[in-house]
Amino acid sequence: MSRQSFIVIGAGVVGASIAFRLAQGGAKVTVIEAGDIGGGTSSTSFAWVNAHDKSPRAYHDLNVAGMGAHRRLAEELDGDWYHESGCLEWREGRDQEAHITNVERLQGWGYKARWISADQALSLAPSIDTGTIGEAPVAFFPEEGWVNTDSYVRGLLAAASALGTTVVTNTRVSGVEWAGQKVVGVRTETGTSYRADTVVNCMGRWADDPVLPEELRVPMNPSYGLLVYVHAPGSYLDHVLFTPRCHIRPDASGRLLICKNDAIHALGPTSIVDPAMPEANALIQEASRVIPALTSMKASDVKLGIRAIPADGLPAVGPISEIDGYYISVMHSGVTLAPLIGSMVAAELLEERPDAALAPFRPNRLVPRQNRSMHAQ
Repeated sequence: MSRQSFIVIGAGVVGASIAFRLAQGGAKVTVIEAGDIGGGTSSTSFAWVNAHDKSPRAYHDLNVAGMGAHRRLAEELDGDWYHESGCLEWREGRDQEAHITNVERLQGWGYKARWISADQALSLAPSIDTGTIGEAPVAFFPEEGWVNTDSYVRGLLAAASALGTTVVTNTRVSGVEWAGQKVVGVRTETGTSYRADTVVNCMGRWADDPVLPEELRVPMNPSYGLLVYVHAPGSYLDHVLFTPRCHIRPDASGRLLICKNDAIHALGPTSIVDPAMPEANALIQEASRVIPALTSMKASDVKLGIRAIPADGLPAVGPISEIDGYYISVMHSGVTLAPLIGSMVAAELLEERPDAALAPFRPNRLVPRQNRSMHAQ
């Protein structure tokens, strides 16, 4: 009996996770990446691992399971990419009521969250100015953390390659090959065709790329933000900070990473960003109200974060009805969910047994039924 074969489009955190688990299960796997390994959506993520403010309950539970999967995977592969550092959050003004409601709901769901004083916050993050907290209630989430996505992706693909996986980089998929109603492979811009039993779409924010036939695309609603890296000697930070001004966390490079939670000004998919742009300095000044030592710092690097969000905000994971040989795995919270999704998707594909936990997140809800039989013969 021949091995099952798979093509995974996309070498980000989700694609690498699925490829590793498929290879571990004995499958023949080819990963095709348009750019460099981990250089797409995964490289422009704040990479915060959490189930912090994610509803409905099924989505929250999936993210909690993802957090646990990170711990187990890092131990399994002796990985250095996962940092379970905890997260501090406070809000101001009218947002405080919503913050309190969310924390109480999380506590009711059994999520580890507790209230701490400003002095306790200072003991956890000595570089912050507690004056910016004022009388605001501060919540601490000890099991949250962050991921070095480059190390994660390279570690998993190295493990997958050791099991026989082929990784093809800087090669863009230009089309899909069909046999009747079944997807049987892909074509690339180089003119090469790759064949497999199943093609897995892990294209992140490009999951609706026109190179895919309409019936295979995932309707997306991406949002845009700025990621600013700053060298801050003498500023010690070991935790994720979720503040009214911005998000801040340590980075594996030794720098601090600052991210605005909402879209910044008029940034969009074609925006060109650089360390000298006014928006980067403005974000650093916002962060300096939390960590005063940042006041005179300049950006050492800037990235445009484009979040891979399916149209209704929830993951799209699974096959599409009436189309064989094709499976989708695209989601926001990809960093949190990646190790869990890798195992769940591989089990579904190799064992052909649907996972009930993924039932609320099937792609059929997003793909109009009339689009699903265009290649029927």
